[in-house]
Amino acid sequence: MAQKQLMDKMSIYIPQSKIGKKPVERLIALGEKRDRSVNYLVVEAILQYLNREEKKG
Repeated sequence: MAQKQLMDKMSIYIPQSKIGKKPVERLIALGEKRDRSVNYLVVEAILQYLNREEKKG
């Protein structure tokens, strides 16, 4: 049986219902303001979400 490999890259799909909130544009603007890449901000957001949810049990 083939083994699954952990990938170091990920792309995300933004649903049409969320496009109006301009998440990509907002990430770009925040990244420029904080001198961080969009990728950095997204990874930080994911890690914070995981920590918060894992504490809930």
